Amino acid sequence: MYHGIIELPWWGYVVVALALTHITIASVTIYLHRYQAHRAIDLHFLPAFFFRVWLWLTTGMTTKEWVAIHRKHHAFVDREGDPHSPRTFGLAKVLMEGAELYREAGHDPETIEAYGTGAPKDWFERKIFTPHDRVGIFTMLALDVSLFGPIGLTIWAVQMAWIPIFAAGIVNGLGHCRGYRNFETADASTNFFPWGVFIGGEELHNNHHAFESSARFSSKAWEFDIGWLYIRTLEAMRLAKVKKLAPVRYYDSAKAKIDLDTLSAVISGRFYVMADYTKHVVKQVHREEIKNAGVATRKLLKSTMFLLMREECLMDENQRARLKVCLQQSAALAEVYEFRLQLQQIFSERAARPERLLSQLQEWCWRAEATGIAALGDFAILIRRYSISRP
Repeated sequence: MYHGIIELPWWGYVVVALALTHITIASVTIYLHRYQAHRAIDLHFLPAFFFRVWLWLTTGMTTKEWVAIHRKHHAFVDREGDPHSPRTFGLAKVLMEGAELYREAGHDPETIEAYGTGAPKDWFERKIFTPHDRVGIFTMLALDVSLFGPIGLTIWAVQMAWIPIFAAGIVNGLGHCRGYRNFETADASTNFFPWGVFIGGEELHNNHHAFESSARFSSKAWEFDIGWLYIRTLEAMRLAKVKKLAPVRYYDSAKAKIDLDTLSAVISGRFYVMADYTKHVVKQVHREEIKNAGVATRKLLKSTMFLLMREECLMDENQRARLKVCLQQSAALAEVYEFRLQLQQIFSERAARPERLLSQLQEWCWRAEATGIAALGDFAILIRRYSISRP
């Protein structure tokens, strides 16, 4: 029986299949996502061209199409117009038919032209990759069968299913439904660590939506972004250059007043600010209120904790009603929640003059200290020390 050019034990074929699919995942996260869609890195021609060829062989996806669909996802995230949001299509459909949703979006020429700017349009793209996308897939099939014999057909099938399952299904599906959130973005994005080896770091989806132009997706010290590891390796080989990273928050104990530098740090690091507000104010006041509440009120407060930090646009009518009842039972939580909304309002006034925003932030801090709520007053002091560095 013909075994192909390379004969391996059964586990060897498993290793080969995993290795080949991992190259595909790396190509998607490094080349398509971080380089082409968000311009967070620059890539040397050699790795960029290798990734293009590999994606042509293993997915049939064209750069411009993928970039356009992903950028539209960010532009309309989790609302009408998002090409693959489980909040609009349902989790089951995105998990099971994510690839179909992708193909449907790819058939819209207006989407491709509006959001696909900057994608390569050289001779290879015009003459090979785009018009002959299926040729690459069947070339990969021929290579797999030639190298590994009949088992190569199985390896090829795994390669073809990998992106539809893990990227189009799991990342786009579970990444907006299940997991934890480091940052309260205005979308439903989540992190579902520790799947990074299989998904290339794409599982840190909430981090990415908070700082979408960052080349590194990890935020916490214990989060592992294998795609970032590969980028740093390419950078050490002078084959890549990191252009954009998420700002790094730190506290300057020497700062005693809120100035324009503070304003800049607070606005650029607004997701850090709101995460700190949740940790140092909302959760602390919530614990104190539970401690002092009666049995019935305590049960209500415990069940609505997550709503106190959730974006209103992500709540349904039932959740809004429950939150309203919760705030009616606790004046302290109601005040803390109102201050949270006011702080977010400052962040949303992007077109306002810096002097106006500075005045609003200063006033917010003065009023926070005047409430008599210790956690809120301490947070107003913390804001004065806010600083941001860009690594």
